[in-house]
Amino acid sequence: MQIDFEKKEIQLKLVYYGPGLSGKTTNLVHIHRRTAPSSRGRLMTLETRDDRTLFFDLLPMQFESESGLLITIKLFTVPGQVIHNATRRLVLQGGDAVAFIADSRISETENNLKSFTNLKENLQDNGLDIKTIPLVIQFNKRDLPGIRSDAEIDALAAKGREPVYKAVAIQGIGVMETFLGLMELTWDRLDSWHDLTQKFSVQKDKLFENLHRQLMVEKP
Repeated sequence: MQIDFEKKEIQLKLVYYGPGLSGKTTNLVHIHRRTAPSSRGRLMTLETRDDRTLFFDLLPMQFESESGLLITIKLFTVPGQVIHNATRRLVLQGGDAVAFIADSRISETENNLKSFTNLKENLQDNGLDIKTIPLVIQFNKRDLPGIRSDAEIDALAAKGREPVYKAVAIQGIGVMETFLGLMELTWDRLDSWHDLTQKFSVQKDKLFENLHRQLMVEKP
């Protein structure tokens, strides 16, 4: 996180991590489409012939709170292929939070586990701890056959500390819920560490009302 007290600006970096073809890029594309044009920047992608993101996606968005605080959010994805691990490690540098995008298919269980283990290792190499960094997990591709049941995912969620979301990212299902859940968790953690509410006179409810409005999502 970068803070400019004079400009009343906070810059956050959120990273979407997970195995290849799990839906990381699809999540960002949907968020970009749903965000008000005045609040979003250009979505940049670089893909290979097999339709996988080679380096990373960068989606900068800006949201202004009621108190005038400007929050700049940069969303990244990492390449899923093992050969690009150095790039994944680089993208994680300076990350404030992580959304781990898992493939719900039982056949992808081992790839999910390998990618999650890789996430732990790369966070550690960057001086970050998976136990303290804001983290949410999304089980994507819920529309496909051969997936883990809802009961199985609920049981996994009950064992961990991380919020878990179910999604069909290609249809936009669960995408905004995952992002907003990650944003709320990130804000709560950073607020507890840096007392952002007091320093910037920010009301969390007002901040997230504005966030929902600019994402064109109804607040529950």
